[in-house]
Amino acid sequence: MGPWVMLAAAAAPPAAVEALPAAPQPAAAERGVTAYPPAFFADVRPVSAYDMVVRLPGFTFDKGSTVRGLEGSGGNVLIDGKPPLAKNDTLEDILRRIPAASVARVEVIRGGAPGIDMEGRSVVANVVRGQQAGFRGAVQPYFDAVYDGRFLPGVRFEGQWTLPGGRNAEFSQTFSTGHFPNDENGDGGRIRYAPDGRRLIDSEVDADQHGHRIQSTGAFSTPLMGGQLSLTGSIQFNYGALELYDNDRIAGGVEYEKSPNKRGQHEAGIRFTRRLNEKVGMEALLFQQVFIQDLESIFRGPTLTRDFALDRKSYETVGRLQFNITPAPGMRIEAGGEGAYNRLDSQTALAVNGRPVPLPAGDVLVEEVRGQAILRGTWRLSPRLTLEAGARQEYSRVTSAGDVTLEKSLTYLKPRAALTWTPGEGAQMRLRIEREVGQLNFDDFVASPNVASTGVVVAGNPDLTPLQAWVYEATVERSFWKDGSIVLTYRHFDLSDVVDRAPILGPGGVILADAPGNIGSGRKTEVQAGLTAPLDRLGLRSAQLKGQVTWRDTKVLDPLTRSNRQISTLHPVDWEVHFSQALPQWRMTWGLDLLGGFRERVFRLTEIETKKVSPYLILYTEHRLRPDVTLRIEANGINMRDAKRIREVYAGPRSLGQLVYTDVRDLEWGGNLMVRLRKTFGR
Repeated sequence: MGPWVMLAAAAAPPAAVEALPAAPQPAAAERGVTAYPPAFFADVRPVSAYDMVVRLPGFTFDKGSTVRGLEGSGGNVLIDGKPPLAKNDTLEDILRRIPAASVARVEVIRGGAPGIDMEGRSVVANVVRGQQAGFRGAVQPYFDAVYDGRFLPGVRFEGQWTLPGGRNAEFSQTFSTGHFPNDENGDGGRIRYAPDGRRLIDSEVDADQHGHRIQSTGAFSTPLMGGQLSLTGSIQFNYGALELYDNDRIAGGVEYEKSPNKRGQHEAGIRFTRRLNEKVGMEALLFQQVFIQDLESIFRGPTLTRDFALDRKSYETVGRLQFNITPAPGMRIEAGGEGAYNRLDSQTALAVNGRPVPLPAGDVLVEEVRGQAILRGTWRLSPRLTLEAGARQEYSRVTSAGDVTLEKSLTYLKPRAALTWTPGEGAQMRLRIEREVGQLNFDDFVASPNVASTGVVVAGNPDLTPLQAWVYEATVERSFWKDGSIVLTYRHFDLSDVVDRAPILGPGGVILADAPGNIGSGRKTEVQAGLTAPLDRLGLRSAQLKGQVTWRDTKVLDPLTRSNRQISTLHPVDWEVHFSQALPQWRMTWGLDLLGGFRERVFRLTEIETKKVSPYLILYTEHRLRPDVTLRIEANGINMRDAKRIREVYAGPRSLGQLVYTDVRDLEWGGNLMVRLRKTFGR
């Protein structure tokens, strides 16, 4: 691992600089691709590739997730036909570092398309960059002024070099003070009610977060042995601390909690692509990520003290070899394999009122070896019909030592079929059936403190089986007004081995605690509607309205009450609305983002926790002061976002129905003002 950690110092936003070797590509019309040249975005004067992607009709940006493995973790935007080879460096940051002037076009790819790895998605965007020799750089000082008086400055430097001989290099360096403000641990009142309505606690909570972050990223790409070699890496250090004071106005006591958190995240990757002949291409990649965390949680109250410590180290190494075969025009076959080694070494300690308390999975070493064979193909059956079909065969072996000793092997076949039909100009239908298997989340394996709930420690469980689902999806998309679109999607999931909170049983069937566990089968149904509407016809020139809403219904059998309930943490409704307008005469763009409120519930052994959050409004303006200087001012949460966390706490398992109290805490958030100045250099 040492050489990889050293390579990470070369740091990197992955595919942000990759230049792929020339390969036969079908015409755009044959590939089901809609291409948007720079002229399409001219009115909004984009600064970066990100500004272009968020304006795409019928496309909603997804930054990806932090699952283990590579497939499906990088979001729904490709760069030069490949997903970024990075996790610590976010997809949004990568796109913001690509100057708009270097983008040759942005493509929206719907359904399976020969020559493009969709990574299981129905729609992806592809940023295709031009090759202009020279240097481009930028310096970006910024600050956040928070409503409670905090001032959080930072600065970022970046540079991209396009060198002779098809070589590219990129580097960025970020220094910031203070965690990005959020309402997860905001100020506000807390009232605890007895079952008869009496107030047991009436307190005022004062919460404050502070810290700093240093991140270096870099990449290098060069022709090699008839192909293209790309090196990427990133090093990131974070330190943060949350301090929380809870002053009870009834009893007069004070509860105090402090949680310092040190994290180091390092990653490095190598990707090599080469055309073996006219019909066969090869891609090989190797990626490693290291995560180190040192966390403490100190709680002091009138009748309770709690000291929790977590020392965690996790490692992920992934290798992949894949061959891309084009046996005939309109046809592509992908065959290959992927192997991964994951390791988690975690030690936790808990003391309550000075006495050690054993924790399930408090000291564990978990190792996973996983392999996957891949075979899939895309066929353009006719100019209007495309079929994608294939399967992945996965095998994994999980072992655990320490407090929990286990060894198990898991095997899954994951077939997939997707059909895209374009009945006429501006209309498309997409059907998909697939067996999805989730990745085990190492965060579920170890204990952790729930600071926001004051005094709660959540146990871990390495003996988990990944969630599986048969997914049935149908999508209808209709274009209108040239650049507008409406997208309707229906998805149904037949779930098995649902991962939720489950009771831990001791001798004689006695319930000791709860932890993440598999609680059986379930279902999930989603209906999603998306809208992209240019507003020129309504009198607002160069304006666009985008929105998306998802209705979600879930059901699983509660392991305690044996009755049906929703699955923990899944929201019944998610929605968002985005408006932007370019004002070329003033060399500026303005807009607003309205992020919808939501309700989230978690069902634990002795409590039900509910979080309710109101909509969140962001108002921004971006002004080009000079061709090389851009000023962005962004007001976040100016509608005084309201959030509540409600804990219904029971005496013993909640299935007994003995409610002890209901704790209601307001998480007030007064917003923040962000100012960012960007000065560019070079061509």
